[in-house]
Amino acid sequence: MNRWARAGARSRKYGKVRRRNGRTGVPGSGEARRLGAAELGEDLGARATLVQFSSAFCAPCRATRRILGEVAGVVPGVAHVEVDAEARLDLVRALGILRTPTVLVLDADGRVVRRAAGQPRKADVIAALGEAL
Repeated sequence: MNRWARAGARSRKYGKVRRRNGRTGVPGSGEARRLGAAELGEDLGARATLVQFSSAFCAPCRATRRILGEVAGVVPGVAHVEVDAEARLDLVRALGILRTPTVLVLDADGRVVRRAAGQPRKADVIAALGEAL
């Protein structure tokens, strides 16, 4: 068994898949996944939803909460849902969330349209919403 075959076997063992470009990824972290009120614990917005994964001791999470709340208040039909990453480890693992804050932009059907890690700028959030609306 050559080193590439061993690496592939090791990746499959730990729940990762090797893509054609050589990178590994976590199954289920694809952009085609749909999220609903059952997974998030709150209702989705009529036009789009901003989902924020945060933790208790994350300083950028507080600023992200403020920015997403302002955008959701300005744009009609957009909801902001905050998910505690420590309390929802099943959802964090299923979506491949690696750091907080991570923001997912969902369209009206609950499909993930955009995804970003770190504190976003207000202009970037509005631009990402343009794809969902």
